[in-house]
Amino acid sequence: MTDLNRFEVTRKWPAQYPDRLQLYSMPTPNGVKAAIMLEETGLPYEVHRVAFEKDDQNSPEYLSLNPNNKIPAIIDPNGPGGAPLALWESGAILMYLAEKTCQCIPGDAAGRYETLQWVMFQNGGIGPMFGQLGFFLKFAGKDWEDKRPQQRFLDESKRLLGVLERRLEGRSWIMGDAYTIADITTFPWINGLLNFYGAGDLVDVDRLPNVRRVLQAFLARPAVAKGLKIPAAPPK
Repeated sequence: MTDLNRFEVTRKWPAQYPDRLQLYSMPTPNGVKAAIMLEETGLPYEVHRVAFEKDDQNSPEYLSLNPNNKIPAIIDPNGPGGAPLALWESGAILMYLAEKTCQCIPGDAAGRYETLQWVMFQNGGIGPMFGQLGFFLKFAGKDWEDKRPQQRFLDESKRLLGVLERRLEGRSWIMGDAYTIADITTFPWINGLLNFYGAGDLVDVDRLPNVRRVLQAFLARPAVAKGLKIPAAPPK
């Protein structure tokens, strides 16, 4: 059996099944990406809730795994060469799991790099812009009198959605007929923008029929429906 005791994070979150991939996460737009990918690939995994309300992400144990104190993070007990691998950043995790399983990524080099460019498009654009817009719509920023910062992020979010809308014209998924990590990284954020931040009217969602169509197809996938709720909230 794989010994994960050398990872300090296991002192706070002991591995009941150390031979399985360990997922440390919360059900946020970034956090659910890894859970959805694990559900899509069928890899066995054990999930650990990094409770923001308890400031778990800033605990010494978690920082030993991810010095950037964000979720998700993983430990794969069966990493490259059979050695355990710790990994953080959702984009890196998706790329790693795709290559590990040969799933959700094209097999040819050109298709692979085209997919990765759309992963980077989300990581560098959609995620940061939607997250900042959400701060002004739902969190402390909503009370700011100066609305210019909110407008800046709104305008850029609308521009990015326009790029995605044009890309999806005539395509089932971002890469065409194939469902890939480009979709898994992108549509949790689209879902969050529309259904959590409630920004549909602000971003003129009615002008985005392709985005809405593909979002519904994404949410209808069983792995997505399950992954969006992982890790589950503790019982009250």
